[in-house]
Amino acid sequence: MQDVKKAAVAVNTKVTGDITQEEFDALVDFVFNVGAGNFAASTLLKKVNAGDIHGAAAEFEKWDMAGGKHMAGLLRRRNAEAEEFLSGLA
Repeated sequence: MQDVKKAAVAVNTKVTGDITQEEFDALVDFVFNVGAGNFAASTLLKKVNAGDIHGAAAEFEKWDMAGGKHMAGLLRRRNAEAEEFLSGLA
């Protein structure tokens, strides 16, 4: 729970505009996995803060590497996060 709380705090501190609950949930999951520092420096965050929601969603899949290799499991996770991220749009 402490790790999730840290991820939520990172999202709350770094995101400058209003986001939906679905966007928040997806970003917390993402930060929990990649870390607050990586999130803070990410193009994904820059696009969220610029209001480019579809551009931000496209950034998730770029985070599918571990140990210098593309990982199918991470790509599935990133795709699920992107889907959750966009699910609150009307």
